[in-house]
Order: sequence, then C-alpha cells, then structure tokens
Amino acid sequence: MNTRRNPKEGSKRGVKPAAASKAQPKSGTRNQGNKTPNHKPGARSGAPAKTTAQLKSYTVSEPAELLPYLLKTITNKGRNAVKSMLSRGQISVNGKPVTQHNHQLHPGQTVTIDQEKHAEAKEMLGLTIVHEDDDIIVIQKDAGLLSIATGEDNELTAYRQLMEHVRLTNPKNRVFVVHRLDRDTSGVMMFAKSEPIQQALQNSWKETVKERSYVALVEGAVKKPEGTISSWLKETSTLKMYSSPHEGDGLHAVTRYKLIQANRHFSLLEVHLETGRKNQIRVHMSDIGHPIAGDKKYGAETKAVGRLGLHARVLSFVHPTTGEVLTFESPIPKTFLKYTAPAPTN
Repeated sequence: MNTRRNPKEGSKRGVKPAAASKAQPKSGTRNQGNKTPNHKPGARSGAPAKTTAQLKSYTVSEPAELLPYLLKTITNKGRNAVKSMLSRGQISVNGKPVTQHNHQLHPGQTVTIDQEKHAEAKEMLGLTIVHEDDDIIVIQKDAGLLSIATGEDNELTAYRQLMEHVRLTNPKNRVFVVHRLDRDTSGVMMFAKSEPIQQALQNSWKETVKERSYVALVEGAVKKPEGTISSWLKETSTLKMYSSPHEGDGLHAVTRYKLIQANRHFSLLEVHLETGRKNQIRVHMSDIGHPIAGDKKYGAETKAVGRLGLHARVLSFVHPTTGEVLTFESPIPKTFLKYTAPAPTN
C-alpha cells in the first residue's frame, strides 16, 4: 500500500525560526496495545483524587486509531482542541499518557481524558512531527534548524527536541539519526526510535528508499529542461566538497534534475538523488553554472530569499517493520515559486 500523506493540515508546536509548510500525521501505522495497569487511570500516590468532571473514561469497543476515536467521542471540542489535548499529555490509554495521533486502540482498553492536566512538553521550535509510530518519527524541518549538534552542548537541534519528546512517556526512550539535512535546508527527514531500526534503515538505505527528491531554487535561467550530473566528490581540508577532475577519484555521485519553471534570474528544479553524498546537490548545481540561491559557499551571488534555496520535498520508503511503503510530501516553499515565476506576457 502506498500512502501519500497530506501536508496541508498542521500539528505544529511552537514558533518557527523560518517559514515552512505544515503537516499532519495520518493513519496506517502500527502500534502495540498497552497492558492494563493495576491502578486506576489518572491516580497518583499522595495526590488528591480527581473529580468525575476532571476525569472522563471510555471503554474501546472496536479497533480504532486514537485521534479519530477522540474526535468521534469528544463531541464538544473541535479537531484542533483535541489535538492540543493529545500534545499536552491529557489523554491516557490504560493509564499511560499517549501523544501519538495514530496510536492503535484495541477493544477493552480504557481511554481517559484528564481535563486539568497541564502541558509537560516544551514548545518545539522549527519542526513539525508528520508521522510517529513504534519504530520511526518523520518530521518536517524548517530552514535554520540543525538536524544534530555540531559540538555546542546548548545548540537547538531537531535531535535534541525529539529526544525530549519521546522521553515524556518513558525516560529511557531515545531517537537515532538515520540521515541528515543541512541547517539551511528545509523539508522531510526521518529518525529511528531504536538502534536496531536505525541500523536496518541505514544498512539497506538504497533498497529501502523508493524516492528522495528535492526542489532547488538556483541562480540564472537553466536552458536544458532536464539532465543528469555525475562526478566523483572529494572534501578539502576546510570541509568543502568538490568534483574531482579525475574519474574514480572520490565518491561517485549522481544527480538528476528537471526544470519546473524559470525566468531570467532564477530557475526552480525538481532534483532526484541516485546517491546521497555530502552537499551533493549544492556541488552539482554549482558545477553546471547554476549555484543554489543563497549558497555563498558554492558560488552563489544572490541572497534574495534570505535562506538556502533547497527543500527536501519527498521521502518515500519501505517501513522497516511493517513493509508498508510510506510517502511523505511537503509543498514547495512559496518564496521559491515567487522568485521563479515566469515574467508576465502582454
């Protein structure tokens, strides 16, 4: 089953450091049921008992995902209000707080709604959780947010925020990096929730990933409607990548592109990676004389959009546990479309 996720409805937390599109988790993922604990949902030792008005419990009668179940059950609140209750940890299943929209419910389980519980999670900055299940988390990252730390302990990163997120339900939970996006590249990326899943994804990355495409805002008018760029990439002592003039000297990199639209100042390209080398797209666009807008490191002269003109638009892969093909697509940033709009004709 190939499920394409709808990116137009958001479940955003926090203020974004840079503009990006919104996304919403969808159905079709796997979650394991929770065992019923011995204590009553919501009860805490030494804490005053909550009133019936504060706690409401429902018994699940048929299999369902949590968010649709809540929307059907809580008739006096809108969709956004229910999603906020989830993110604040106000929903428990068999006494265990659950924040995943697609958590699978099973008949006989008890869903408890705590009207008074306050948020424990910190605001997430610069990212949206698009999908989460027992094995993976897929996010949309804004331009300006680091994927992982570069050495500074106090740096704000997607990794650090997701680690705090998964530890809300269990202090022993962790996330693991599967692949990265540059700080100034926005778009879809994935983290694993266990080391075996991380290793399984990385060891079979070429077979697992069915599509990984970007959109690139590049300088100048690209005349050729499509093309393939192939070179061997190497890295200088200053950590800058470049294409070696000698065949076989370095790591082989192949990039395919297709022109979406252009004017005499900028072009918008759909870019597909056949290999995943460091800074591959940035080097290859520079090689053909059309560096990515805002990419001074690789020869760009413009700063029109105030960011790097690169966005990870589509990530499609085989789920490491279920075998389902999951596809996540993010809209092209509006600024990219604006700067490559063809000149009006009279």
